[in-house]
Amino acid sequence: MSNSQNPDSHKENKTCPNWFASWFDSPYYHILYKERNYREAQIFMDNLTHYLNLPEHAKVLDLACGKGRHSIYLNQLGFDVLGVDLSENSIATANKNANDTLHFKVHDMREPFEEKFDAIFNLFTSFGYFESDDDHLKTLIAIKESLSEYGFGVIDFMNVPNVLENLVPEETKTVDGIDFHIKRFHIDGHIYKEIDFENQGCTYHFTEKVRAFTLQDFQDLMNQAGIYLLDIFGDYKLKKFHKTDSERLIMIFK
Repeated sequence: MSNSQNPDSHKENKTCPNWFASWFDSPYYHILYKERNYREAQIFMDNLTHYLNLPEHAKVLDLACGKGRHSIYLNQLGFDVLGVDLSENSIATANKNANDTLHFKVHDMREPFEEKFDAIFNLFTSFGYFESDDDHLKTLIAIKESLSEYGFGVIDFMNVPNVLENLVPEETKTVDGIDFHIKRFHIDGHIYKEIDFENQGCTYHFTEKVRAFTLQDFQDLMNQAGIYLLDIFGDYKLKKFHKTDSERLIMIFK
């Protein structure tokens, strides 16, 4: 497990048991990724909800919702949406947009819900963060148990063979005057992203670490979870999946 410095602390070498909790709770996470393509995400939601033919006012769970940008758009499409995330800071921000049919709460994705959903979306590689594959299996089982009888689960993950083929080992991104020095590498079945930067006289280091799950890995986990994989797409326009050329691995299951 990597060591991550809490952005609210200036102590050196402060360790955090769950890097994804500290980094995703950090304001710097949202600064680095602020340029993500919102229009592309909306097109994906349009295509996905159309493909699934969700009923009017369907109950949708946005699992690992971050600040809720996808939840908000899904709600604008007419769905009853619950967005959940482990990050308390992200949920606090998302809650500013809550209404009668849009709610947010802090939640661990390994835990199922008592209520059932017509669709559960886990989007933009928000899977694969746990150290143990038992926890990844628990997450899949929790999704399955939280779906209604006719509900669909969707996991949108990176397509690992394509990512590894096009991995940029080192780059610097400057956002809001902060130079983020980024290194990427693949070791022991994980894809790592080391992020180093300075701000206001303090030096920060974070590590993103995601399991390099292939389609076969997901199929094996889904078989263990008793999940039936219905369809696979390779991009946000829902084009056919190609195991080396596709940028995304989008799985529809129940």
